[in-house]
Amino acid sequence: MSDDFLHALTQAHQQAAVPLPGPAFCHWAEQVLQLLFPERADRPLSTTDAVAATISQLRADLAVLLSVVTLTEPAPVVATNFIEQLPQLRELLLLDATAIVAADPAAEGLLEVIATYPGFYAIALHRLAHALHRLAVPRVPRLLSEFAHTRTGVDIHPGAQIGPSFCIDHGTGIVIGETTVIGAHVKIFQGVTLGALSVAKHLAHTKRHPTIEDNVVIYAGATILGGSTVIGRHSIIGGNVWLTESVPSHSRVYHQAQIQVTRTEDPTADIMFSI
Repeated sequence: MSDDFLHALTQAHQQAAVPLPGPAFCHWAEQVLQLLFPERADRPLSTTDAVAATISQLRADLAVLLSVVTLTEPAPVVATNFIEQLPQLRELLLLDATAIVAADPAAEGLLEVIATYPGFYAIALHRLAHALHRLAVPRVPRLLSEFAHTRTGVDIHPGAQIGPSFCIDHGTGIVIGETTVIGAHVKIFQGVTLGALSVAKHLAHTKRHPTIEDNVVIYAGATILGGSTVIGRHSIIGGNVWLTESVPSHSRVYHQAQIQVTRTEDPTADIMFSI
């Protein structure tokens, strides 16, 4: 190895930010979900004192974990501000779980959705990450969103604003960008992208992702792009649709595919493809 390479690599290590304790943050987030939803816990808490002690411990653990990042307020204050949001977070997530049960004929009840559904898990971790994002915590929200991404295949930026009663059906391949705004009672299927058109780096803090109004359904494989794109309330966006412009409320947008079906007694007589 050359001396120049060794020197450059040494400088990079010396200037690197303090690494985040990623596994510890992810374990903490799992503990928060187990507190909020005993359906996910190995051992439900049996007394009010046990619940209170667990909340106090989660607050203390978060304060310690946040000590390695740069914050606008002291870590204990940020931790307390997060913990105070737990009632609202639980209420929102119960609405999400109820929406999934109502929308999915295969769902057998809240217990199954909360304990096993990847869509609910992705939403739950997003709501935790978004709460930390709003408290101006750097890096950690994205760490949690990537943890959810690896486990569910659902990629939601922690900055995305998602309203109540959000339903993710299946979920694999969903991408929701940073400045996306989603209203109430929205249902999204697998493979949907709510993304940005290509913009210059200096526009990074502008609205780059679409707005989805209340009671919209977006079917599998649809792609909706652009910060000025608004999908009006009560609209249905069909599978594989590509949209870069707004549609008014109560719209029905479908992709018309051309499919040819042929039939022959001799399978070798009709070649329908070439390589």
